[in-house]
Amino acid sequence: MKKVMAGALIATLGVMGVAPAMAADAPTIVLSGGSGVFGLDPIQVTATLNSAGKVAYSANGVVIKGCEAVASTTVAPFVARCAWVPAAAGAVSLTGVFTPTDTTLPATNSNTLAVKVGVPVQGVVSPINMYVDTVLASGSTGDLAPRFGVSCAVTSQYIIGQTIVFRVYANNADLGGAVMDSSNTAKAYIEVAGVAAPITLTYGNHSGVAFWTAILKTGAAPLYNTLGVINYKVTMIAKDSTTAKTLATKRVYTTVDGVTKTEYVSYYRTVKLRNPIKGAVGTWQSNFTSTSLLTLYAVPAK
Repeated sequence: MKKVMAGALIATLGVMGVAPAMAADAPTIVLSGGSGVFGLDPIQVTATLNSAGKVAYSANGVVIKGCEAVASTTVAPFVARCAWVPAAAGAVSLTGVFTPTDTTLPATNSNTLAVKVGVPVQGVVSPINMYVDTVLASGSTGDLAPRFGVSCAVTSQYIIGQTIVFRVYANNADLGGAVMDSSNTAKAYIEVAGVAAPITLTYGNHSGVAFWTAILKTGAAPLYNTLGVINYKVTMIAKDSTTAKTLATKRVYTTVDGVTKTEYVSYYRTVKLRNPIKGAVGTWQSNFTSTSLLTLYAVPAK
């Protein structure tokens, strides 16, 4: 009897234009963003919600400082943003807990946002800053000819039997940013995994441009013939310094329309050191993505 009366009441309310109360939508939260580089500006993470509320953000399960209770916008689209400063580069799992303003609704967890905080790819150890690339040596023909018909093209993919040329450009901050050349460099070499002795870098003129080079020949033993990623490290050691360039200012005079003006300009001057400075050591190792690492392949099958 009670069930019949309840049904009649609902039907009556429907006829009168009064709708029965409906439960609010279940809270939802979706995280996006989170991409950035370690050591630079804060990384933005955005939570998109279906109602107003607050979001607590976590990185690898630890609540992010300053993002413990980020309030969302109060009108649709409902979003809450966190400016995240990662503690290190690498893979991180970001999550959030959404607590709606409507206290009748439960808190809910977000998706897990997997991001990789970038590390500077240069791999430079200050104060020697290096640029490193590899090019295919000229003279290859047949199956070993340049893929795009151009010798000395910068590439990271080689076929066994080709000759790889390493090119290195470097500057030394200890020497006022001076180019690393044979006059101020004690040693420069490349260590290749699987090659017993380091490969010496030589400095010279290459079609009017000067830079360091080293050669790695690939092919049948005893040449390098390990297929896959070629792991290598570049090392440059500066000579000990008995002098140093220091920033100074000097006064100059200019005359314009008969009026002489005095200006002060900056320049580097060479100062003799009482105690020599030990030469700086710089190393470089590739931190590129796996698809961009230096790689040796077999000769393609015909």
